[in-house]
Amino acid sequence: MFGARCLLRALRSCSSAPCPRHRPAARVSVRGALGVQSANGERVKVQGWIRSIRSQKEVLFLHVNDGSSLESLQVVADSSFDSRELAFGSSVEVQGQLVKSPSKKQNVELKAEKIEVVGNCDAKAFPVKYKERHPLEYLRQYPHLRCRTNVLGSVLRVRSEATAAIHSFFKDSGFVHIHTPVITSNDCEGAGELFQVEPSSKIKVPEENFFNIPVFLTVSGQLHLEVMSGAFTQVFTFGPTFRAENSQSRRHLAEFYMVEAEISFLESLQDLMQVMESLFKTTAMTVLSNCPKDVELCHKFIAPGQKDRLEHMLKNNFLVLLLLIFWFLELENSLEEASERNDTIS
Repeated sequence: MFGARCLLRALRSCSSAPCPRHRPAARVSVRGALGVQSANGERVKVQGWIRSIRSQKEVLFLHVNDGSSLESLQVVADSSFDSRELAFGSSVEVQGQLVKSPSKKQNVELKAEKIEVVGNCDAKAFPVKYKERHPLEYLRQYPHLRCRTNVLGSVLRVRSEATAAIHSFFKDSGFVHIHTPVITSNDCEGAGELFQVEPSSKIKVPEENFFNIPVFLTVSGQLHLEVMSGAFTQVFTFGPTFRAENSQSRRHLAEFYMVEAEISFLESLQDLMQVMESLFKTTAMTVLSNCPKDVELCHKFIAPGQKDRLEHMLKNNFLVLLLLIFWFLELENSLEEASERNDTIS
């Protein structure tokens, strides 16, 4: 009887004790995983697309990329994970331990415990091929897939970092961000040819406009910023701009993003030039610091020979062509005087 009571107490104490459980895998990006300096077997979960797959007798190697980095994360798995669904372009979710890699090419690798195929991909029919440099003209045929390539991915990451750096610079400098309208009735002093905005369906009275006046896609937010600078000493906008210039050259775009700023109570032209120089240098240094591999790829394949010019810009002060500026100011004054004379004569 005494032995039965002891056994019952032991069972109760065991049932009340917490059962050992694996910690849930923390979701990390490929960039975050590659940035780990000392991997000690942390359980993580990575989601992305297979960039390459290599199967050996006992080991399976995958390279997975999620767009957060130019480099891919190497996944090492048992050969039992190999299947037809694991192919180039397939989307996967991999859970496992992040460990130090014995290879010199990467600092860490993911030792897979579970691999789930989220979306299949037919590698043979997939238009973007592994280890193949496709021309940009070819990639334009597949706008929904071209962002997976190294070149387009690097360009988009650089643009993202530059955009964030521009906003951060203006915020740290005390500027107020103004969202200027995309649809507007002004042409901003004739800054460019305009795209007129009209409803796609016919309105009842053809002579009337949707807004009662003709409206266009903005060519500049300058006039709106000038109004705002009467209430805020420093303002800026960074938004889409449209120009209806019928030109097929690379220097003419129908749509692009433009940074514009207005500052009140400026005491000298040099103060304005200093803001512009600081903006360029701060943005460039942020991009070089946060995505060096992407910048390196751009210098290699997109803009060769520009690396030295970029470094020269960062190390030296900008040269100000004051003579050219003064010439434009004198020209503007001359045109105003000529306009006043004509008004007087008439």
